[in-house]
Amino acid sequence: MEAEPTRRWPVEIRLKSAEKVLEVDFDDGARFALPAELLRVESPSAEVQGHGAGGKKTIAGRRHVGIVTVEPVGNYAIRIVFDDLHDTGLFSWNTLYDLGAGREAVWRAYLDRLEKEGLSRDP
Repeated sequence: MEAEPTRRWPVEIRLKSAEKVLEVDFDDGARFALPAELLRVESPSAEVQGHGAGGKKTIAGRRHVGIVTVEPVGNYAIRIVFDDLHDTGLFSWNTLYDLGAGREAVWRAYLDRLEKEGLSRDP
């Protein structure tokens, strides 16, 4: 499967460790503050997105997750290392942009999944 072409490019990425937020500014002027918890539970990793027919998994108990480091991967993505040691998802520029642009809807869908499955954001 061919990768989707990059639509937007980041011009600056800032990790705000104390606030547990990754700030990303894009070339079209869009600026997003992405909470570590949102990034962790929406990670593009196989662990979260599921393998084959298994489908997307709801990751609970990550209210207090932080980001240890952000590592560049080529010129198309970053790897985020979370303090729960999750580090397998590669966040492409498109993924970061889409999470930022759709943050409210993505967050609401996550909270709805937690409720439906009887899970909590708390550890």
